[in-house]
Amino acid sequence: MTTNGAALRVEHIHTAYDKADVLHDVSLVAEAGKITCILGSNGSGKSTLIRSILGLTPPRAGRILFGDIELTGLSAHRVIATGIACIPEGRKVFPKLTVAENLQVGAYQTRDAARIRARLDEVYAIFPRLRERGAQIAGTLSGGEQAMLSIGRGLMAEPRLLLIDEPSLGLAPRLVKENFQVIERINAAGITVLLVEQNVHQTLRIAHSGYVLAQGRVVASGTAQELAANAEVRQAYFG
Repeated sequence: MTTNGAALRVEHIHTAYDKADVLHDVSLVAEAGKITCILGSNGSGKSTLIRSILGLTPPRAGRILFGDIELTGLSAHRVIATGIACIPEGRKVFPKLTVAENLQVGAYQTRDAARIRARLDEVYAIFPRLRERGAQIAGTLSGGEQAMLSIGRGLMAEPRLLLIDEPSLGLAPRLVKENFQVIERINAAGITVLLVEQNVHQTLRIAHSGYVLAQGRVVASGTAQELAANAEVRQAYFG
């Protein structure tokens, strides 16, 4: 994968539920090989943006490109097939399946058993605790372990772009720090990351650039350093 240029380009999208627009003329670029963050409070439109990219709530205007592939109008499973994986908010795992079974679900588009085993080994190298817990029922894991499993399952699809929705939600500060370190390692391995978060402090430490959403509009953008120094961003998020 190239490490420059745009992996994902969102161009002037408007997304509505019923007849009420939630996203208004939103444009952004996630550069290949980088971590791009989307910041915003609850109700700012962050989750709707992810749903728009994944084809779950298609925009009524504008377009979305992944490399040279136009995603606009594609169904969710076809979007995923282009090389995009999503780590959903809330550490969603299959609670009645084992850890190993949850991970194997992430490789559902792959039929090559040797490739799946190799991918499992890579995920276990990132999360040794998941190897230890391989036979354990996922619903009995701690919140931190479920967060690891959710990320690991996304990596099993060998994505070129990883969408991560609120990875710090409900986690203790120590686990939040661990999760963000893992995201850095994933990115260092060449995976482009679009990180949607409310935890501004941790996010701007690892992101290369980002956008701030408010009431469905992009109200600020720039490098992580520029956003951290932005007076309006500081007032809204740093107190």
